[in-house]
Amino acid sequence: MARGGLVAALALSIAAAGAPALAADDDPLIDYPTFKGASKSLDRNGAADLILSSGDKVRQKILRLTPGGYRQSGSAWATSKLDVTRSFESEFKLYLHHFRPGADGVAFVVQTAGPRALGGWGGGLGYRGIKPSLAVEFDTYQNSYDPSRNHLAVVLGGNPDYQEQSAEAPIPLFGKPFNARVVYDAEAQLLRVYVKSLSAGSTEQLVLEHQINLAEHVGDSEAWIGFTASTGTGLSKQDVYSWTVQGSGA
Repeated sequence: MARGGLVAALALSIAAAGAPALAADDDPLIDYPTFKGASKSLDRNGAADLILSSGDKVRQKILRLTPGGYRQSGSAWATSKLDVTRSFESEFKLYLHHFRPGADGVAFVVQTAGPRALGGWGGGLGYRGIKPSLAVEFDTYQNSYDPSRNHLAVVLGGNPDYQEQSAEAPIPLFGKPFNARVVYDAEAQLLRVYVKSLSAGSTEQLVLEHQINLAEHVGDSEAWIGFTASTGTGLSKQDVYSWTVQGSGA
C-alpha cells in the first residue's frame, strides 16, 4: 500500500500550476451546470436523490448523496456510459457539510458492475464491494487505515482498506464548497486529481497521480461513471452541485 504524503502532494501541485485541461470533444458527454432535468439521465440508489438546495442565495437542483442520517449510503450513475479506452476529464463541485466532525466522504467512481451498484456505509464511502472499479476518494473521516480526516485517495477493486495512493488535501474538504477535477490520459495511462478552493484568488492544485490502464482494470472498454457517499456514526449532507464530463460515449 503506497501513500503519498503532504510534501509529495505539494510538490505535485507546484509542478502542475497552470496545467491546461486535457483536450477532449467539444460537446460534453455529461453537462450538469445544475441537476435540473437530470432525473431521467441519472440512476440513483440508496439515499441519493435530486433536491432543491437550501440556504443558498439562489436555490438550485442538486444531487444529494446522503441527507445527513446515520449509516447511510448513496450512489448515482450517468446513464450515458463512458469509453474508458480514450482520454476523459470530469469536473464537479462538492459541498460536504452538516455536523462536525463530518463523515464519511464522497467518491468519484468508474465501474462496470452496473447502474444499480451501491456499496457499504461508513468507511465504505458507498463503494465498498463495487468491483471492478476505480474510486477517487474525498474522505472526511479518519478510519484506522486512513492517513487523516482530510485526504484524497485512489482505491481499486471496491476495497477502501487498501489505498493505491493517498495524500493530504491542501484545502478543507468539509464545511466549504470546493471544485475537483479528475483527468485520465489514456495514451500515457495516467490519472490525475486536482482540487480548488472557491475562495477569491485560489488556484487549482494537483494532489494525486496514479499510473493505470483503466480499461484493462475494469475489464471492459466502457463503464458507468458517477458518485458514491456514505455516513456512519458521524453525519454529513454530501452534495454535488455541478458535474461535467468531456470524453467519448460508449
